[in-house]
Amino acid sequence: MPYASNDDVSLYYETDGDGEAVLCCGDVGLGAWQWGWQHAALAGPYETMVADTRGCGRSDDPPADCTVETLAADAVEILRDHGVRTAHVVGAGLGGMVALELARTTGRVQSLTLIGTALSGDGYDPEPMYAPPTDETGLRQGLEAALSREFVDEQADAISQFVEWRAAEDADPDSWEKQAAALSEFVIEKPYEITEPTLVVHGTDDRLCPIARGHELADDLPNADLFEIEGAGHLAHVEASRAVNDRLRTLLETA
Repeated sequence: MPYASNDDVSLYYETDGDGEAVLCCGDVGLGAWQWGWQHAALAGPYETMVADTRGCGRSDDPPADCTVETLAADAVEILRDHGVRTAHVVGAGLGGMVALELARTTGRVQSLTLIGTALSGDGYDPEPMYAPPTDETGLRQGLEAALSREFVDEQADAISQFVEWRAAEDADPDSWEKQAAALSEFVIEKPYEITEPTLVVHGTDDRLCPIARGHELADDLPNADLFEIEGAGHLAHVEASRAVNDRLRTLLETA
């Protein structure tokens, strides 16, 4: 099982498939379970790389306050550990901010896919999604906040499975607080400098990071297309995975 290290923090990651690398950067506090649908769709023609954010899953807890810059440096170390020079980077929420920081500060990004992402921390309030991993009721309520009402009503069995995965992989309260602080302090001041081909994915029923933030992001990035998922919530890549994966594959084939 591969581990990378950044400033003595051990970072667990998994890879699968061949071809160009696709690195998935997770949303605040959520374990790698959130990428199961993209992994299944991409592994094979692409090499998928899915990491546990520090504080989640099998990665170490953050030893001190962290920033988006810290998390971007973690991603660089994971790519370096696996011998990957450049990758298509897919990020959700906080992970989208990490992807933007990678594009802004490194030459390692071939394309960007930004899901439920804002240009700054004040555009995204993840608090309704959080619950300690030991609080089954809270984990379920957090999913209800992050998914569309229609999905929650129609997919009771899936929600129960997500709760189990959250309990096993999501961040504990201290790690959540540190990740959320990194998110709240983030801002991209010169988005026009990020010129990589970009797909902005946003659910129209996202109550944590409103669709207006997706419009702003797509408008301010010079090479971005906006893909609105009608009726989807914040975790659009989970509840509308087929549509998201189709558009993602199109980007990967052309970028």
